[in-house]
Amino acid sequence: MDVGLIGFVMAALAKQWSLSAATLGWIGSIGFAGMAVGASVGGLLADRIGRRQVFALTLLVYGVATGAAALSMSAGMLVALRFVVGIGLGAELPVASTLVSEYAPRRIRGRVVVALEAFWAIGWIFAALLGYFLVPGSAAGWRWALAVGIVPAGYALYVRFRLPESVLFLESRGRIVEAEAAVQAYERAAGVEPEPSALPAASVTGTESIWSRALRRRTAALWVVWFGINLSYYGAFTWIPTLLSAGDAGLTKSFAWTLIITLAQLPGYAAAALLIEVWGRRATLATFLGGSAMAAMSFGWAVSQHPLVAGWVIGTGCLLSFFNLGAWGALYAVGPEVYPTTSRGTGTGAAAAFGRIAAIIAPLSVPLLIGVGGRPLVFGTFALAFAFATIGALFLPERRGETLEA
Repeated sequence: MDVGLIGFVMAALAKQWSLSAATLGWIGSIGFAGMAVGASVGGLLADRIGRRQVFALTLLVYGVATGAAALSMSAGMLVALRFVVGIGLGAELPVASTLVSEYAPRRIRGRVVVALEAFWAIGWIFAALLGYFLVPGSAAGWRWALAVGIVPAGYALYVRFRLPESVLFLESRGRIVEAEAAVQAYERAAGVEPEPSALPAASVTGTESIWSRALRRRTAALWVVWFGINLSYYGAFTWIPTLLSAGDAGLTKSFAWTLIITLAQLPGYAAAALLIEVWGRRATLATFLGGSAMAAMSFGWAVSQHPLVAGWVIGTGCLLSFFNLGAWGALYAVGPEVYPTTSRGTGTGAAAAFGRIAAIIAPLSVPLLIGVGGRPLVFGTFALAFAFATIGALFLPERRGETLEA
């Protein structure tokens, strides 16, 4: 919701504060700079102090910072607070998928992680609803929309005291008694009376570099996918409300179209969740990335027409949402599976951080690309990035049905 909301805020501030395209680009991009920092630091901390601790901290950071951003009195203040928001959010995303993947049964692990990531679409839909009903309602509409983002700060307390820590993490740090207690609590929650396990001797496993001989190929492939999908997704979806409203759609109509396009994210996630345990991770990810490339080209053609044709814009936009978010779900399922426990947070976070570099570049590049070749060049560039990501996906290992590496 937080990431999706900024696109609607940008569209409102472009008119209210008369901001230049360059300033809007910075508002759209600076959060991703924070996300790059947060993802790399958060992943490292998750492998050292635990998944739960980092998860709770990140919720607190980006919830409070988003609420504070609602009080921004200038573009500079908003940019600074959006950077802090990005730090929290960037650390949260890979840590959450790592924690869930380490608890999920291997038979449905991919499906469970995709289901987790499907809540991204729920959040984006909330952002679109806030954008449509709240932002245009008054001059302070964008402030009220950002103020909603403080809600996760309260949830951080629940996470800190109630969410269980990863058993695999506890074992890797030699905290065997705590690991057994977490397993027994998990069993009781499922209605199973736990039986004490034969506890292994406590030992701390050394961390393997994500660029070691065994891991460097998968790291490189994962980074290529993360870079390509970030460049295309954030470049497109951050600017869609502004691009449509700058044409002949108008602010209210463009927000309504964006809301409909956003709804197509949910069936995209559902399809990926179904196929990831049937086709496997690699085939599902590559298929949805390839579909995203074709959809990006089609959408670029649709938004270049004058006047805009609602059916074409919404139809091709829905295809872009469907394939793009299905690819995101598959990617988050793949990431934690390609690394051993002691490097899982670091590897997942580092790939996310590298991808956020593309997320920084993408919103800033849109005005430049429009100036050179118009909207067809913008979405042609995004289609090319999706194509490169598709190739990278083919070099990732297939982990369907396998136990996570210790």
